[in-house]
Amino acid sequence: MACGGFVCSKTSLCILNLMYVMVSLLMIGVTAWGKWFGLVSSFRVMAAVIAVGLFLFIVAIVGLCGAMKHHQVLLFFYMLVLFMVFIVQFSVSCACLAVNKEQQNLLLEIGWNKSESMQKDLEISLDCCDFLEVNYNESKCEAACFKEQKCSPCSEIIQAYADDALQFVGGLSLFFSFTEILGVWLAYRYRNQKDHRQNPGAFI
Repeated sequence: MACGGFVCSKTSLCILNLMYVMVSLLMIGVTAWGKWFGLVSSFRVMAAVIAVGLFLFIVAIVGLCGAMKHHQVLLFFYMLVLFMVFIVQFSVSCACLAVNKEQQNLLLEIGWNKSESMQKDLEISLDCCDFLEVNYNESKCEAACFKEQKCSPCSEIIQAYADDALQFVGGLSLFFSFTEILGVWLAYRYRNQKDHRQNPGAFI
């Protein structure tokens, strides 16, 4: 059967959702691994990544079941949720790619002030103390450089990587947003096709 027919659409949709399942399991697994080895101590960061991974896993399972059974209701909700995710992810990717230096610095400072556990992780991993200025008298920094009083502010080190990180996240998010709109198109096409092995006049 030519590609674009019932079997090809079903296979493509199944492969796409299997890819989403693997990505979601990878996200959950890497986060759990990081927590187990003490690389991530922030509960909020860990919970957010695991929640996104579980959400993606559920959406992928719904899409996979809908594709396997040619289930009209499951495919409809799959299309609807995936399109909403596409809008959010496309907006986030554009924001990451378009943010300027001043906005970047403001966002970094807001993020820094929101979580003490994240501050501790960054100070230890980047070997720096505080955000804008190191205060050796009042700081509770646990970085190795603090004992020698030779620490740099964390903002200098973070900003050096922020541009590359935002470009990477924005590009990766943009790539996955196009796979999502592909999933919506495949689901819409497949949902309105008839199975040639069944009654030609009936939808399953």
